[in-house]
Amino acid sequence: MASLLRVYNAALIRRPILAQSATAAFLFGAGDIIAQQAIERQGKHHDFMRTARITFYGGAFFGPALTKWYQLLNRIKFASPTRGVIYRVWLDQAVLTPVAVGFFFGTMSILEGRGISGAKERINKNYQSTLVRNWTVFIPTQIINFAIVPPHLRFVVVSVVSLFWNTYLSAVNAQTSHKRLVESSDADKNSE
Repeated sequence: MASLLRVYNAALIRRPILAQSATAAFLFGAGDIIAQQAIERQGKHHDFMRTARITFYGGAFFGPALTKWYQLLNRIKFASPTRGVIYRVWLDQAVLTPVAVGFFFGTMSILEGRGISGAKERINKNYQSTLVRNWTVFIPTQIINFAIVPPHLRFVVVSVVSLFWNTYLSAVNAQTSHKRLVESSDADKNSE
């Protein structure tokens, strides 16, 4: 196990985008599996396309974007370590997070084939509550992360916490998608 961690640590340093994108893909997929099996109790009715979509999102969008974001935050110099923590957390949660939350719901809607109108609807329904919940989870996480974790491991810390967060996101996203399908089906029945 220790040798696996050394290899992973080396990959984070040598090939950060590739390593962190693979990590994000794995953890987004794992979060969806947990959401479908432990929360939604899908059992053998597991939606593998849903897992594939969220895994793709994690690896293709979230991983590369967050890797570059952390590289940018790590390059910014501050007058003191305390100011560095405060401003990095503020930038992360006030600049990146609002965009990332909207982008997640919009991208997932588009990947599900719901188009721009479906994306707008899902963002309008879930954005504010998800953003506030994100802050309750990630402000404390990022304070610890930026205060004591070495820069090349910050993505890993966020990723571990994100396993639980991704489970939540997947469940919220699926709930909104399911409600829309039920409403659409009910409307079709009423029009007959």
